[in-house]
Amino acid sequence: MENKLPLYKKLLVFYRIEPGCLGPQGTDYVEEFCVFAKKKLKDLHGHCLRWTIKPRYDKSLPELEFQIKNSTVSRENAEKYLSSFDIELDEFEEQLEEMLADLVDAFFER
Repeated sequence: MENKLPLYKKLLVFYRIEPGCLGPQGTDYVEEFCVFAKKKLKDLHGHCLRWTIKPRYDKSLPELEFQIKNSTVSRENAEKYLSSFDIELDEFEEQLEEMLADLVDAFFER
């Protein structure tokens, strides 16, 4: 069994979902989709990551952000953190994008 880190040591993946990625009526579904997506993603690298999935209503905010202890972590430091768990950041981001696309399909097929 893999040792789990205490929550305060886990990297928070803060992902903001564009309502438009859910189609022309995306604003009607985005809040519910975020809850759905978080439930599905919570176990992805759960030993070292925590998840927050929110709508991206403010385009000035980044789509993907990393935090530890409520402080933003630079991409470079997130990459170092993830590599300590043998997770490559670019591959992680690619996997996340693919999973979210699949989750959009699954959300509407429910």
